[in-house]
Amino acid sequence: MPISISKRKEIEEMGKPTGFLEYERSVSNDVEEKQRIKNFNEFHTHLSMEEQQLQGARCMDCGVPFCQSGMTLGGMTSGCPLHNLVPEWNDLVYTGNWEQAYERLHKTNNFPEFTSRVCPALCEAACTCNLTGEPVATKENEYAIIENAYEKGYAAAKPPKTRTGKTVAVIGSGPSGLAVADQLNKRGHLVTVFERSDRAGGLLMYGIPNMKLEKHVIERKIKVMEDEGITFVINADIGKSVKAEKLMKEFDCIVLACGSSNPRDIDAPGRDAKGIYFAVDFLSRNTKSLLDSGFKDKKYVDTKNKHVVIIGGGDTGNDCVGTAIRHGAKSVAQIEMMPKAPGQRAEDNPWPQWPKICKTDYGQEEAIALYGHDPRIYESTVKEFIKDKDGNLKGVKIVSLCQEKDIVTGRMKMTQIKGSERVLDADLVLIAAGFLGSQKYVADAFKVKLDQRGNVWTADGSFKTSMERVFTTGDMHTGQSLVVKAIRQGRECAREVDESLMGYTNLYIQ
Repeated sequence: MPISISKRKEIEEMGKPTGFLEYERSVSNDVEEKQRIKNFNEFHTHLSMEEQQLQGARCMDCGVPFCQSGMTLGGMTSGCPLHNLVPEWNDLVYTGNWEQAYERLHKTNNFPEFTSRVCPALCEAACTCNLTGEPVATKENEYAIIENAYEKGYAAAKPPKTRTGKTVAVIGSGPSGLAVADQLNKRGHLVTVFERSDRAGGLLMYGIPNMKLEKHVIERKIKVMEDEGITFVINADIGKSVKAEKLMKEFDCIVLACGSSNPRDIDAPGRDAKGIYFAVDFLSRNTKSLLDSGFKDKKYVDTKNKHVVIIGGGDTGNDCVGTAIRHGAKSVAQIEMMPKAPGQRAEDNPWPQWPKICKTDYGQEEAIALYGHDPRIYESTVKEFIKDKDGNLKGVKIVSLCQEKDIVTGRMKMTQIKGSERVLDADLVLIAAGFLGSQKYVADAFKVKLDQRGNVWTADGSFKTSMERVFTTGDMHTGQSLVVKAIRQGRECAREVDESLMGYTNLYIQ
C-alpha cells in the first residue's frame, strides 16, 4: 500500500539494526473470550497494513537468522522447516514492497494462507530478538503478505506454460498432498488429487476447527489450484471405492499422502461405555455439520449441558476444549499425563531451542473465562470409565502420576500414585491421545511395506516406497507432525517424483 508522508521518514529508518529497540512488538487483538465462543469464526482483529510495516522494522538484520534454520536442537525443531526467507520478506514488508514480499514468501511456502493461521511460529521462537526482548511478529507479517496478495491479485492462478505429458496421482489432499500436487503441476506434469472425503483439504478441512482456519480460506486456494490445471476427485476412497490397480495403470507415478489417521485408544475398564469418541471424529463431524447446514442437521456430537472430559493435552485436545465450549458444555476437563511446564525457559532449554514452557491456548483461555479455572489436570491418567446400568458414561476415574527413574533403562517414566484416585463427572469423553500410523488398507492396496510404527516404509532420505512408481510423503511417511513440516515433505517428495519422471529436476526447495 502507498506510504503516507507522515510515515515516510519513519519507514525510511526501519532498515536500521536498532529497529527492534525503537518499535514495540504489536500483534492482532483477539475478540474477548465470552464473545467469540458465540460462533465458530476466526477471532483475530489484525493490524492495518501501515502498522504491519512498522512491525517489519523490528527484524534486526542479525548475522545468523535462526528463524529460517529449521535445525533440530535438543530433539526439537528450531526455526522454520520450510527455510522461509524470513529476513528478506520482513525487510520488504517494512519498505512497503508487498508484491516482492509475496514472491519471496511463496518461493519457499506453497500455502502461507494456512501456516499464517495454524503454524506454532517456530520462526518466532528462534528469533534473535528473544535474547533481549520479544520476537519479530513474523507470523502476522506472513498473514499480511498473503492476504494482501489475494486482494491485489498477486496470488491469482498462474498455470504452467508447457506440459510434460507425465501424469501423477496424489492420494490425499492434506497439506503434504497439496504441496506435492502444487509443485508437480508447476513443473508441467498433469496432476490428479484423490480425496476420500466430500471436500478437499484433508486435515486442514476436517481436522482443524473453523475458529483456527475458516474453510473458505482452503476453498479459495483449491480454486486457484484447479485454475492452474490440477484435477480434484472427491469421495474417492482408494483401496475401497477406487481400485489401486486402476490408478497404477492410468498414472505414471502415485504419491501416497493419506496422513497418520489411526487414533491412539485408551485401554481402560469401561471403554465400551456410550459417550466416548475419538477427537478426530468429534472435530470432523462438527466441521462437516457446520459447513453442510450450520448445525441444523444435528449430525455433530453435541456437548450442550454435558460434563466433557478430554484425554490429551496437545493442540487437538485444546481444539476439543474450544469446540465443546462453543456448543454449551456444562464443564470441561483436560487430562494431561505430563507435569505442567515452567513459565520461563529452564537453564537446560536455552535459546534458540524451542521453548519448553507452559502455553495457554485459545480453548484453555475460553475455559478460564467461562468456568473460572484452567481445564487442565496435569500428571494424571484415566484408570476407569464409569457406566450407568444402561451402559452410558457417567464418570471417569483418574489417578495421579509421578515421575520415577526406570532402574533398567535409566529413563524417567510416569508411575501411578496409590490412593490418589478420584472420579470426574463425565457425560462425554473425547480421546485426543495422538495417532499410530496410517490406515493400513491404503498401504495394502498398493502393496507397500510399513515400518514398525505403522508408517509407509522408505529408505532413509528417500520418498520411494517398496513398490516401483509409488512414493509417500507427510504424516503417512513420518507419523503425526506439523502442517509446516508436511508442506516441506511434500516439496521434497515432489523433487524426487519429478526426477524419476524426467531424469532430472529443477524444482526449488531452498
